[in-house]
Amino acid sequence: MIFALIVVPVLGLFVGVHRYLWCRLVRDTTTPGSRLRRTGTAAAFVLPLTTLAALPAERAGAPFPLQQALAWPGYLWLALVLYLTLALLLGEAVRAVALRALRDRDSEPNEGPAPAAPSAAPSAAPSAAAPAPAPSADPPRAPSPSSAPTLLPPHTPALPPVAVPPRRLFLARAVAAGASLAATAAVGYGTATTLRGPTVKRVTVPLAKLPRAAHGFRIAVVSDIHLGPILGRAHTRRVVETINRTDPDLVAIVGDLVDGSVTDLAPAAEPLRGLRSRYGAYFVTGNHEYYSGAAQWVDHVRELGVHPLENARVELPGFDLAGINDLAGEREQAGPDYGSALGGRDTARAVVLLAHQPVTIHETVRHGVDLQLSGHTHGGQMWPVTHLAAAANPTVAGLARYRDTQLYVTRGAGAWGPPVRVGAPPDVTVVELAATRA
Repeated sequence: MIFALIVVPVLGLFVGVHRYLWCRLVRDTTTPGSRLRRTGTAAAFVLPLTTLAALPAERAGAPFPLQQALAWPGYLWLALVLYLTLALLLGEAVRAVALRALRDRDSEPNEGPAPAAPSAAPSAAPSAAAPAPAPSADPPRAPSPSSAPTLLPPHTPALPPVAVPPRRLFLARAVAAGASLAATAAVGYGTATTLRGPTVKRVTVPLAKLPRAAHGFRIAVVSDIHLGPILGRAHTRRVVETINRTDPDLVAIVGDLVDGSVTDLAPAAEPLRGLRSRYGAYFVTGNHEYYSGAAQWVDHVRELGVHPLENARVELPGFDLAGINDLAGEREQAGPDYGSALGGRDTARAVVLLAHQPVTIHETVRHGVDLQLSGHTHGGQMWPVTHLAAAANPTVAGLARYRDTQLYVTRGAGAWGPPVRVGAPPDVTVVELAATRA
């Protein structure tokens, strides 16, 4: 039933979009039987198949080198499909206006001088005054080019024939070229933004229960690193270096660290061992950990010196730090448990909760949490998907208040699927806690 309701419509949309792209980029811009049309048609089949193969490769347990070989072209093509479709839909309006202008120009009346009227036809009877000419022995000759009638108005100079493509073909090629250039530029920019690594954001969060002694406590919040077939050890190193430059008091990794098994990605996660902070680094699971073997990853991050908070809490100077498992853990009877994470604590102390998905905020409010730190949304990752992410989450990025609880959502440091970020650059956020007591 789920397959029929979700997968089949998604596949239908996928096929329909690719049919539209083939029509506009291949069929409308090439001649039948040409090498360009054959090449474009082959690409229209191969590229989407690469994408469809890349998506399930990791969960199917494909060899890691094969995952990498499929991921780069498959996911980048997925991003190109998005921006090619948007650009071509905009091109439809350009095409309509241009064709309308051409039709209007062609329909304008010809203002040149009218051709002279032909002389009256001679009478059928021969004139008596003028004898009929004697027949010639030579065969009739075709009129010379100089004497042949011209179809051009008298005032228009005759031009040599030039091989100019039809107007519709020229327009189709112009729109396709413009859309391809715009889409490639967007994906290139978004890829460079992702691979450059996260920037540092800073936000101050006042907490009524925070004592003056803890004023200025700085938590480096990072989420959605998404180590996998594309983002590997170099990406982790960039993230760790960015965090260490902020000289934080504590590091909070709020889920979606990986997309793959410990066997494949342990070398990529190794630089996490170099995280530096006064009170250590803490980790809670995200939904992608449960697609990748959460129990094994919890054990592995502990070996790297990062402390997992599985529905647990630690006391820090001035406040409590708690963490809950991701909602995806419910399938393994390891979902969020607020009772285990928050039960029995001193409610006079401020508490900061690490929870991967911001949708848990309403349950968090009921438990009297002062601040929840989350990720998961990627800030939408690629415009205009940012609008869909905003519709699906209570807060897509930044700081918000829900009654007496504040929620901060980071855009994350990596990317899922296409390594492309447009309109939602990656970040590491330094959350500085501020005491409101005099």
